[in-house]
Amino acid sequence: MRLSPRALRAGVLVGALAVTALWAVQAEPSARLDVLFATGAHLTGLLAGYGVLVMLFLMARVPAVEHGVGADRLARRHAIGGRYVLSLCAGHALLALFGYAAHADTDLLDATRDLLGYPGLAAAAAGTALLVAVGVTSARAVRRRVPHETWRAVHLLTYLGAALAFVHQLAGPDVAGSVLTGWLWALAHATVGVLLFWYRLVVPVRQALRHSLRVIDVRTEGPGVVSVLVQGIGLDELRAEPGQFFRWRFLQRRLWHTALPFSLSAPVRDDTLRITVKAVGDHTRRMRRLKPGTRVLATGPFGALTAHRRTRRKVLLLAGGVGITPLRALFETLPGGPGDLTLLYRAGSSEQLVLREELEAIAASRRAGLHYLLGRSDAAFDGLAPQALRNLLPDLAEHDVYLCGPPGMSAAATAALVRAGVPEERIHAECFTH
Repeated sequence: MRLSPRALRAGVLVGALAVTALWAVQAEPSARLDVLFATGAHLTGLLAGYGVLVMLFLMARVPAVEHGVGADRLARRHAIGGRYVLSLCAGHALLALFGYAAHADTDLLDATRDLLGYPGLAAAAAGTALLVAVGVTSARAVRRRVPHETWRAVHLLTYLGAALAFVHQLAGPDVAGSVLTGWLWALAHATVGVLLFWYRLVVPVRQALRHSLRVIDVRTEGPGVVSVLVQGIGLDELRAEPGQFFRWRFLQRRLWHTALPFSLSAPVRDDTLRITVKAVGDHTRRMRRLKPGTRVLATGPFGALTAHRRTRRKVLLLAGGVGITPLRALFETLPGGPGDLTLLYRAGSSEQLVLREELEAIAASRRAGLHYLLGRSDAAFDGLAPQALRNLLPDLAEHDVYLCGPPGMSAAATAALVRAGVPEERIHAECFTH
């Protein structure tokens, strides 16, 4: 099963409308200031609680969602949705505070002190503070300066914040006022909780015990680039498709505590998985020193950059840098006759081309097109300009395009492809940072 992005959007919107309808049914029309504040607090509180539930669902790693929408899109929607949730939490807190102050005819300081005296409201305040801490560390300017392990640890506070908020919601009049509403609200939270527990804990542990993955070889592919071969038992059961990735945890000193996302750079063969990694940080540099026999925990597969997105007979694979890894696997496996497949590979120089011999062998055996675009991205000639792309492929507008590369290159290439006549819905991309 694959849940499409459109179906996901529709489902989230329907849920938001249902929550709004729940508020509207219980709202009491009044012109009194305290009632108006309270009514607004109830709506923002319900929507904030629903938003937290959606954020947790998006990160539950449900295969139907991951394979249909794509991990990169889910992460972006999670980040955008988080901002809305924090805004709703802030609005709820302020409206509730103003409403209480107006009702009790007191100042905001005394109103704050009074409200925090209620256990349910104190729990909600603590939960909101935890969610704010998660949001602050996730801000782009802050995250660049925070070690990944620290960011991950802080992000786990989301679960505690959500639990505290849930306790507050069950005590609130909008949920507790009706047995049916309270039951449905609890059921929704229990469902998401089970999904999180199953796909983020049970499935990875089960995979680790079942497949017994170990490193069998580390091969140098070029300057700062290595391929890591991992062998296991019964890997066909994973149903890993070319274009997908796993989150890898290598049980070796200074690597075991971090799960790294890397795409498969070759199809699964003989119970062997292969990833190709460029050293761009401390963790990726340490992977060059992995020893054969090292145990590996891999969760996945994830990602939607697969053959299922294809809608046209002709396909252009457009790679930038080490973004060649998932496209190399697709280049070998996508069905197509002579002339149906073309791979365009952007790199700074010929020395930076990864897996070049394999790519040329695949192109020769499949009679597929293979072009290298070499040179600096700020050079006078831009190989990714719309006219340059049309010169390479005059019928470019009739192609599906699979795109993978650094964020800047992917954004520029997407804009150029659209200007060259490729409909945006036929540009299938995943943005990577490793």
